[in-house]
Amino acid sequence: MDQVNASVITEFVLLGLAQSLGMQFFLLLVFSLFYMGIILGNLFIVFTVIFDPHLHSPMYIFLANLSLIDLGLSSTTVPRMISDLFTDYKVISFQDCMIQMFFIHVTGGVEMVLLIAMAYDRYTAICKPLHYLTILNSKTCTLLVIAAWVTGVIHAVSQFVFVINLPFCGPNNVGSFYCDLPRVIKLACMDTYRLEFVVTANSGFISMGTFFFLIISYIFILVTVQQHSSNDLSKAFFTLSAHITVVVMFFVPCMFLYVWPFPTRSLDNFFAIVDFVVTPVLNPVIYTLRNKDMKLAMRRLSRRVSSSRERT
Repeated sequence: MDQVNASVITEFVLLGLAQSLGMQFFLLLVFSLFYMGIILGNLFIVFTVIFDPHLHSPMYIFLANLSLIDLGLSSTTVPRMISDLFTDYKVISFQDCMIQMFFIHVTGGVEMVLLIAMAYDRYTAICKPLHYLTILNSKTCTLLVIAAWVTGVIHAVSQFVFVINLPFCGPNNVGSFYCDLPRVIKLACMDTYRLEFVVTANSGFISMGTFFFLIISYIFILVTVQQHSSNDLSKAFFTLSAHITVVVMFFVPCMFLYVWPFPTRSLDNFFAIVDFVVTPVLNPVIYTLRNKDMKLAMRRLSRRVSSSRERT
């Protein structure tokens, strides 16, 4: 890969999240517990949706894919965050840095489309319930999932093809605990103003536009419900509040990281940790504790497990 872009840099230097030994042990405990929660929570949703026929509907198919994406996003960054806590010289190879950036943007692009699909699902279920099965049939659901994954790959490749060919010959300090396009581009030995604008437009402006589009969509759903029956407004708001929470937690860090890059190192690290650690572990909690169907599925699953134990 070094020959492809004629780089003389073979590795990048990452920054640590903590200097004192006490803080390092504290972050090790927190990140390890959160990552364990991310793995168990998201895999639980995936397997519950797969093995429970009552959840074979578009909403839960989208949710299972969202859980896979959250697990993939965290696995791209969190294990290295944990391993680097007690490493004095924190470096990442050029190849690993490129791979990390690529998968961060693939998962980000997929999640963005999945959240749009989930908003469309809620709009159809609440505003057009009689036509729900006709509009969101299995074929449409499959096409939306495929579109999400294809969009994620295109989103990553459209930026990655420019970065992989940049000449890196000078400083190699990324200035963060992970590799991402805005910071790595800054290290190139050339004028990268236009490429930085492309990244801001591709990741930042699209994130911001999608965020406001989703918020307006949910407001439109609530207004539509209120016009038909004010009594159903509280029920609709309770249903949509989980989706709105997930949308806010996903898009707000993205907008700060790409529309307003490099505010301060502490802010940058905070929003990145929210994106990689906090949101992926909260999504399963939000969608299981506030969802009646998921609660019922959990009970059915626990009964199956207990009955299988009794047979053995």
